[in-house]
Amino acid sequence: MTPHIAAKPGDIAETVLMPGDPYRAKWAAETYLTDAVCINEVRGMLGFTGMWNGNRVTIMGSGMGMPSMSIYANELMKDYGAQTIIRIGSCGGMQDDVKVRDVVLAMTATSTGTPSSTIFREIDYAPVCDFGLLQAAYAASQKRDTPTHVGSIYSSDTFYAERNDLTEQMIRHGVLAVEMEAAELYILAARYKRRALAVMTVSDHIITGESLPSDQRERTFGDMVEIALEAAFA
Repeated sequence: MTPHIAAKPGDIAETVLMPGDPYRAKWAAETYLTDAVCINEVRGMLGFTGMWNGNRVTIMGSGMGMPSMSIYANELMKDYGAQTIIRIGSCGGMQDDVKVRDVVLAMTATSTGTPSSTIFREIDYAPVCDFGLLQAAYAASQKRDTPTHVGSIYSSDTFYAERNDLTEQMIRHGVLAVEMEAAELYILAARYKRRALAVMTVSDHIITGESLPSDQRERTFGDMVEIALEAAFA
């Protein structure tokens, strides 16, 4: 047990999928896992452990933003022995060829700052995913014929950002999408020598303003969850 996770030793699998929304974690566990058991409800951050194709998996919310991700990923890796964490969530497209409903695999995650930034002092650390997970996720997406983009994303520490100049530079330099958690997850995975990847569905678009209707999100996000599960156990 940790300050934020009430799971007992052995309750959490070595492979953890983390959507931001705890209720999306509940939906994914009920949809894709067999014999799923709730292992955490502290602060409403629901977590479930069950089986997928003979493999033990935990699906647990991370909350919104890098500070929240940092708390849960730290405790999962350091105290519960999680070896692989895959973020599954939504992102905002930032390139013309990145369409709503497409999947984005984050090779790198740029940010203006993370909860870990202070330990690097003057170093501009570049967080990256686990290459083996990236390869497996891309192969899974191609097998499913899911439109998929691989490259750099931007992990923002603000949702209601007012830096249009910064957005313009992200777009200019080929950043595929914006979200709020991956950069810190990748840094923690490097620190603890674990595997991490962000697999995300484009739910809205920064350039066009298009947004995925809420009643279509679960069906579309299902592709992302299946890609993440296949990648974890490839």
